[in-house]
Amino acid sequence: MSDDVWSYALKLYARPGVEAACLTLQEGGADVCLVLAAAWLGRTGVAFAASRMNELECTAQGWREEVVVPLRSLRQRWRESAKQDVQLAPLRERIKQLELEAEKVLLERLERLAQDWPRGEAEDLARWLEAAAGEAGGLRRDVRETLRTAASLS
Repeated sequence: MSDDVWSYALKLYARPGVEAACLTLQEGGADVCLVLAAAWLGRTGVAFAASRMNELECTAQGWREEVVVPLRSLRQRWRESAKQDVQLAPLRERIKQLELEAEKVLLERLERLAQDWPRGEAEDLARWLEAAAGEAGGLRRDVRETLRTAASLS
């Protein structure tokens, strides 16, 4: 397994069912970067603690609200218009790339926050995923199970 969260997230996201599961959680209000970071922490053996999850959420909140969500909203708003407008389509693609870069920055920030947390303490993957998915995961246990299964293979 890769040591850095970005590489891990890319591999996990590419597994069958994971993209759809993440998007379902995102539609329910979950932060996909938090979910992916939680999977990484669970797989690297960082023991789950509510205080650690709270630190991750606090770190993610500002960047998500100020950078990621506005980029995503713009990209989504332009979806239909870009199909009709040949000049808008490449701009939308650039916004999509910026959104991805912003998510990478967020994952790197979460990784830095957790860099000194001891590894190999416990296999708390399910607890990490449950906490990161929040209410969206509680409503969609099947989605959380898809993520847990895929992350277990990573």
